Amino acid sequence: MTGSSRLTPPLAGAGRVAILGSCVSRDLWRMAGAPADDLLYISRTRLPSLFAVRPEGLALPEGPAPGLRPNPARALRTDLSKTGLDEIIRFRPDMVLLDFIDERFDLLAGAGGVVTASWELETAGWDALPPLMTLRRLDALGDADATLWRRALDALATLFAPGGALSGARPVLHEAVWAPALRTPAGRTEPLAPDLEITPGRRAARAAHNARLARMHAAARGAIPGLTFVKAPDSLVFSDPDHVWGLSPFHYVTDYYAEIWRQLGGG
Repeated sequence: MTGSSRLTPPLAGAGRVAILGSCVSRDLWRMAGAPADDLLYISRTRLPSLFAVRPEGLALPEGPAPGLRPNPARALRTDLSKTGLDEIIRFRPDMVLLDFIDERFDLLAGAGGVVTASWELETAGWDALPPLMTLRRLDALGDADATLWRRALDALATLFAPGGALSGARPVLHEAVWAPALRTPAGRTEPLAPDLEITPGRRAARAAHNARLARMHAAARGAIPGLTFVKAPDSLVFSDPDHVWGLSPFHYVTDYYAEIWRQLGGG
């Protein structure tokens, strides 16, 4: 599949799919040229933020979010207004595809609520909105963050349990990780930097985040009823320097997407 621009046909019998994750899962449909009519995509929303209440007194500015394209702006509004969970439940998905790549962001947390400290939030300048400006930043790699994340995972798990709001949906975990190297279409490989700028001025180590992702994947497998998972072999976990979204440890080569799509049942 090296160099191929299209993958296999759309998922056979998948029905309605809700993605709760990042572009690494949404890109499967783009790479496959698959229709997105029955696809819901919720991104830039960390699990602790998904299950939090809307910060009291938060009034979002009307009109476009400064510096953001429509889709990222929509994702930011969804995170802050806390509508993502309701959107997924109302969508009545047959499958919920999870990935934890957007869990790399810090949280803003406090008595006023919990929100995702995303690049979009800072770019729009909305982290300065009251009451968000009073919230405390929690390091994504810290113990306090881990406690909030585990509580949110348990809340997610109850939705898939018998009688839960998503009990009719098939939960699937895309075990995506940060790639250690890039690979060109000609097959040349080069190591990537050991750290990444998550938001302006804040860098994080690939090794630390991959270790954290491994813990998250294991916790999800143990917590979510009926969870299945898809995962690419290490031989395909390479970044694509020509990726449409730019070079990143989680913007992969085409072969990666082809393998995940195959495991999902797309071909």
